Amino acid sequence: QRQVFFVSDRTGLTASSYGKSLLAQFRDIAFSTRTIPFVDGLERAEAAAREIDACQRRTGQRAIVFSTLVDAAAQRRIVGTGAFVLNLFEAFITPLEKELARPSVHTLGRAFRPQGEVFHQRWLDAMEFALAHDDGIHPEHYSEADLILVGVSRSGKTPTALFLAMNFSLKVGNYPLTDGDLEHDALPAPLAPWRNKLVALTIEPETLHTIREKRRASPQYAALSVCRREVRAAERIFRKAHLPVFDSTGTSVEELASGILKCYQELAVLRPRG
Repeated sequence: QRQVFFVSDRTGLTASSYGKSLLAQFRDIAFSTRTIPFVDGLERAEAAAREIDACQRRTGQRAIVFSTLVDAAAQRRIVGTGAFVLNLFEAFITPLEKELARPSVHTLGRAFRPQGEVFHQRWLDAMEFALAHDDGIHPEHYSEADLILVGVSRSGKTPTALFLAMNFSLKVGNYPLTDGDLEHDALPAPLAPWRNKLVALTIEPETLHTIREKRRASPQYAALSVCRREVRAAERIFRKAHLPVFDSTGTSVEELASGILKCYQELAVLRPRG
């Protein structure tokens, strides 16, 4: 098993998404991953480096680090750990600087967005909505949502919702199906009025079992039999409600978002106006 770190000066979603896409090409190797977000200065880079150093001493192996750090001093500290460091930012920005014949601004966490206050405010609103409506919080606001992701716990709803908000300015809520919800074949009451906004996520029970074991190794939550039962029950609900379903098993956030975005565009055509 190899230890992998995703180090970022912001949320770490980009480093994690690209890194996991690359690691997925090596199916015969087990990877243990850890995201270290908001490394926005030398002090936090020092803390991240100490964690990487400790991991390498404990395992006796060189760690793999995917970095999107912009700050040169912070990046040097991470490289100084002796880990195998891939700087995803530098891999692309240097060739672009050469092609465009000018230096980049090298600004922390800078994202490409259309110019103008309206577009920027839409992006902020989408990010705030995704954070405020994570894990089934405030379903009474679902009338404001562009999309609502639904699935069992740990099926990938939160990272996908944040990715869609961050990159496409969509207001995305997510709703976890609980034991009470899974006892019935119908949509839970908070979701029933919004069927034309719902997109379902499913996952292979074996993969779900592995994820939950790392999160909370409880027999009532992580046992393979529990995962199989929950996934089967959730898929029955999805079929009865005729929801579009995406499988998150071994799928990067970018791939999921791309499919969901296409689905959103189709749903928007059918959605009643007003």
